[in-house]
Amino acid sequence: MGDVANSSVGHHAKNQQHGANRAGGFGCTLPELRSLMELRGAEALQKIQETYGDVSGLCKRLKTSPTEGLSDNVTDLEKRRQIYGQNFIPPKKPKTFLQLVWEALQDVTLIILEIAAIISLGLSFYAPPGEQSDACGNVSAGAEDEGEAEAGWIEGAAILLSVICVVLVTAFNDWSKEKQFRGLQSRIEQEQKFQVIRKGQVIQVPVAELVVGDIAQIKYGDLLPADGVLIQGNDLKIDESSLTGESDHVRKAVDKDPMLLSGTHVMEGSGRMVVTAVGVNSQTGIIFTLLGASGEEEEKKEKKAKKQDGAVAMEMQPLKSAEGGEMEEREKKKANGPKKEKSVLQGKLTKLAVQIGKAGLVMSAFTVVILVIYFVIHNFVIGGRPWLSNCTPVYVQYFVKFFIIGVTVLVVAVPEGLPLAVTISLAYSVKKMMKDNNLVRHLDACETMGNATAICSDKTGTLTTNRMTVVQSYVGDTHYKEIPDPNNLNPKILDLLVHAISINSAYTTKVLPPEKEGALPRQVGNKTECALLGFVLDLKQDFQPVRDQIPEQKLYKVYTFNSVRKSMSTVICMPDGGFRLFSKGASEILLKKCTNILNSNGELRSFRPRDRDEMVKKIIEPMACDGLRTICIAYRDFSAGQEPEWDNETEIVGELTCIAVVGIEDPVRPEVPEAIRKCQRAGITVRMVTGDNINTARAIAAKCGIIQPGEDFLCLEGKEFNRRIRNEKGEIEQDRLDKVWPKLRVLARSSPTDKHTLVKGIIDSTIGEQRQVVAVTGDGTNDGPALKKADVGFAMGIAGTDVAKEASDIILTDDNFSSIVKAVMWGRNVYDSISKFLQFQLTVNVVAVIVAFTGACITQDSPLKAVQMLWVNLIMDTFASLALATEPPTESLLLRKPYGRDKPLISRTMMKNILGHAIYQLTVIFTLLFAGEVIFDIDSGRNAPLHSPPSEHYTIIFNTFVLMQLCNEINARKIHGERNVFEGIFSNPIFCSIVLGTFGIQIVIVQFGGKPFSCAPLTVEQWLWCLFIGIGELVWGQVIATIPTSQLKFLKEAGHGPGKDEITDEEMAEDEEEIDHAERELRRGQILWFRGLNRIQTQMEVVSTFKRSGSFQGAVRRRSSVLSQLHDVTNISTPTHVILSAANPTSAAGTLRMFRFLSP
Repeated sequence: MGDVANSSVGHHAKNQQHGANRAGGFGCTLPELRSLMELRGAEALQKIQETYGDVSGLCKRLKTSPTEGLSDNVTDLEKRRQIYGQNFIPPKKPKTFLQLVWEALQDVTLIILEIAAIISLGLSFYAPPGEQSDACGNVSAGAEDEGEAEAGWIEGAAILLSVICVVLVTAFNDWSKEKQFRGLQSRIEQEQKFQVIRKGQVIQVPVAELVVGDIAQIKYGDLLPADGVLIQGNDLKIDESSLTGESDHVRKAVDKDPMLLSGTHVMEGSGRMVVTAVGVNSQTGIIFTLLGASGEEEEKKEKKAKKQDGAVAMEMQPLKSAEGGEMEEREKKKANGPKKEKSVLQGKLTKLAVQIGKAGLVMSAFTVVILVIYFVIHNFVIGGRPWLSNCTPVYVQYFVKFFIIGVTVLVVAVPEGLPLAVTISLAYSVKKMMKDNNLVRHLDACETMGNATAICSDKTGTLTTNRMTVVQSYVGDTHYKEIPDPNNLNPKILDLLVHAISINSAYTTKVLPPEKEGALPRQVGNKTECALLGFVLDLKQDFQPVRDQIPEQKLYKVYTFNSVRKSMSTVICMPDGGFRLFSKGASEILLKKCTNILNSNGELRSFRPRDRDEMVKKIIEPMACDGLRTICIAYRDFSAGQEPEWDNETEIVGELTCIAVVGIEDPVRPEVPEAIRKCQRAGITVRMVTGDNINTARAIAAKCGIIQPGEDFLCLEGKEFNRRIRNEKGEIEQDRLDKVWPKLRVLARSSPTDKHTLVKGIIDSTIGEQRQVVAVTGDGTNDGPALKKADVGFAMGIAGTDVAKEASDIILTDDNFSSIVKAVMWGRNVYDSISKFLQFQLTVNVVAVIVAFTGACITQDSPLKAVQMLWVNLIMDTFASLALATEPPTESLLLRKPYGRDKPLISRTMMKNILGHAIYQLTVIFTLLFAGEVIFDIDSGRNAPLHSPPSEHYTIIFNTFVLMQLCNEINARKIHGERNVFEGIFSNPIFCSIVLGTFGIQIVIVQFGGKPFSCAPLTVEQWLWCLFIGIGELVWGQVIATIPTSQLKFLKEAGHGPGKDEITDEEMAEDEEEIDHAERELRRGQILWFRGLNRIQTQMEVVSTFKRSGSFQGAVRRRSSVLSQLHDVTNISTPTHVILSAANPTSAAGTLRMFRFLSP
């Protein structure tokens, strides 16, 4: 670490000037403090003793008081900031819009398109000299109409235009994403505060305002915002893994290792530290600065790698980068990548894309084979021509052309709009979820939530209000059902009780007077302790004088609360030289350690196991059955003389004397029972996991509606739970767990490991029809592992510790269970939006593929021309994904069971709709194609002579096709076979405007599109017929809805989740990820190569076609899907982390760059 500091020479140079005048009147220079913070353990202690005498000597030199803190004088604080720096790490400069445009242009796909467009433009202005000899046979059948020939430049120009649009949209996307993200960051930064002592008062200041010399109070669950030296600590343990990579918690003590570093987590205990380094001078800041400096050099080498990581890092930014904290943690995260499996939807989409790809491949191969056979038979068998060697190149060109037609069919087959639909839907939901108090940190969590089948919730603060009050007590042999009158209590007991509560609780916990008149007193700090302090106030006593008399630094030894002890104890020195220990904790645990109890006169009475059982039966169980948490308060005296062995905790906290047992009420939040009822109706099992005693937990669970009388359910304690799931060797067995969890509703007295075990057990379980998707709520530092393991981790925004927030996917900004229900609703909505889009898209794909296929094989000329296909593609992909992905959720989403992991994306009902509508559309198109001229009494467009203007016949086909799609878009709004497809249509203005807008543009294209769009203007009567056929889609939709799905046994579902055998250990998942990534890169490369070649071959083919003045059906349809080619790559990796931007019609392609690397 030493060389780390020295390498940032710039800082040292700047600070030499301060060295001379002892840093503006302070007794320490900046380099001195920096070098001090690089030492650890014994070295650090030695340095402090040699240089400053002790920590208070250091405080003196920094002109601060260990007890009173700084004076809060503005000029003094400003001077400290100037000399020692601000607690702020400047973020990297954002990229300018032009830089982003340049980056967007680097996209390989776009480069190929640009080259192709320029070649295409060049060729369109090139008139081929002379006609080609007929020696090789005029093997072209069909005609290329004059419009297509004259408008040859249009496609090149259209491609260039679309590339420009794509680039601008992409750059704008990235720019607004960056802006939004910085906004969110700064919001989080402003919200983060830390407790410091100034003028003897404990106040909360924003982290950025901490200065060197501040005395900061640290407690369990904090993320340290600056470097400091410990002044006083109680049982302090720190997780330094973010800096050192060591996972073991490090014990900190004033006399062993007092060095505390920014970006590390407090896992246990509490204390006070003097801040010695902030911002870029803290250990985290130094690393951060180095990363910034070395980053720029490496950027040149690793442009590409950066692009990948940048996007992921952007999403994975730790919550607290206010202190620039945890840059190194971010680096680690980048290196390791998120370890979670693919989200459920991603898995299904990837699988579906592969299935569709295969189907398209078969179709395209089929097309090529048919064309080749047709060509060979037509020329060499029927025509009887010999194969001339000098004609071989010509024939080969034809075969290549057939291959290209095949590729066109394949391109049409792939639903490129999928990634866009997923993105828009997720980003739209995330934006709206903010309003519903859900701050989504990982985008895919939003969609996973819709699949949730189980929620494991904490009790305190989530199901309850977390405003605790003591309502019953057992003091001096009497059970009081309400607060006792202090005059009725023995003064000795009262005094002991007040001391035990005031001293044996964190001094940061307070009950302050209400802010407004008539409001409740403000509770600051740990809520259970607040309830006890409130009890002291209710007894007409005060805790502050007791604390002033025995300040925190006079406490001899503190055993802080943790989930293993389930109690807290504090030792103080008595005037006679002896010691007194106060202890409080869960009643059934602490009473086992009591050997005496105070009677009504305040005298000791022996307390035997028999008495304890009676007390449990008569006092504790009745309290617990009223839903109260019971806390026992006890003490023990140690006589003067020999000092006890303080590290032997079991000995010390034993032989206690019970002072009182109190019952604390934490009322259930009024909206929770209704929220839980909604969950149960939606097929989600809610389980309560709490540290409380089992009777309390059961009572609260009954109040919430988690358990109903007469149901078959289990309520277990942690010990019993472990006994049931472990074998003789103490190992957890999945099949034992499978017998327990389905009926388990309440897990009481549970440790964080129990919570993790339960979550992991439910996720890994394979019993039942479908695998479980589990959501977990947590607020404590120790909930981290369970939050990480769960499919979706919810952290509490108010009560949650920094560690819990770091491990979570979604933060509940109001700590309320009913917000989780809203998350479920939004999640299901995302899922449904994707399904709606799929239903619509696949209908179009099936029809387009079959039309392209038969067009190529039967008429040898495409019914839909290139530019028309481009327009159809635009409606089908970009617009449809916008329209269908922004449907707002309705309560009815909560009336069905969750889909679960294994349910296919395309249900039987959807398959029925897709095939049903495809049949209608194909019937219409083929009827129009082969009999349209008779029906409408117009000239046939088939086999039209060369250079003929666009025919009304083919225009009617194109127009009808588009209008059918528009009406089918309305049908696609419902995917569960509902009748009323118009329900709630006006609550989605985006949908309405897109449908009407598309219709408007369609009229313009048909009436005024002319040669570029191969359209002839239609009469009003023809328009009405087209509309009539289009609206027929809606009527046909009702017909399809009438057919019961159960009768159609032959329909297969598609897009299943990963099968059971695919679900293996995490190692497997990691291996797969590597292979997956490599494969992806490989396939992306191949695809781009093929496309480039195809494109160039197409152009060559066009030239020779012009020379022969024959037709070239392939070129036309090869153009059909410029956009398609662009983005079927995106299907290979569906996005997980994306942020919405103003979507532009052509942004379908634009989003490609944004997504390409976003998949983890």
